[in-house]
Amino acid sequence: MSADLTAYRALRDALPGDCTLVAVSKFQPVEAIESLYAAGHRDFGENRVQELAAKAAGLPQDIRWHMIGRIQTNKIREFAPFVHLVHSVDRLDVLTVLQKEALRAGRVINILLQVHIAQEETKAGFSPQEVLGLCAQNVLRAYPNLRVVGLMGMASMTENRTQIRAEFAQLATLFRAAQEQLGVNQVRVLSMGMSGDYELALAEGANLIRVGSLLFGARSSK
Repeated sequence: MSADLTAYRALRDALPGDCTLVAVSKFQPVEAIESLYAAGHRDFGENRVQELAAKAAGLPQDIRWHMIGRIQTNKIREFAPFVHLVHSVDRLDVLTVLQKEALRAGRVINILLQVHIAQEETKAGFSPQEVLGLCAQNVLRAYPNLRVVGLMGMASMTENRTQIRAEFAQLATLFRAAQEQLGVNQVRVLSMGMSGDYELALAEGANLIRVGSLLFGARSSK
């Protein structure tokens, strides 16, 4: 099974030059990832640790793996030694265990703070007020092996495009506030937008989007 290389090239060529495209490869076979890799793509996102670890072990070492799913703290040790970016840091116990495992692995792990911007209460994430509190330097000193490089948020599941864009605008405003606290050289990544709403996210300043179905088609949930 191959990825849709025509769709991939069209999307890649349409994105701003500073925007990272993360191909969401969860549940996709290795062959689909290899087809995108052969086309020059290197950033892939997984949301299940076991699948992430297995793919990382069997695929080229220059792939940049993104952990994009809700994190179980007892699984962090499995991806801490190699993950490129952790997108879904949504609560304090994740920060605590990530720090412990990053120290154990002898590296600094880049992370995004997940912000709750959607109307659904089921979506995870820190509140905007909590994010500003965490970005205070005296708080982050407790996590010397973690580096907050940006923010991530998911909009509401709705057909109301005005609402979605407003939620992205809220996150963009918070992103700029985080940059003021931590510095623009550190806080560089604004991750928002997926297959159905990435254009709205780009319009509000996203510089990382996560796209799966546009590249791979409808995925199996097995």
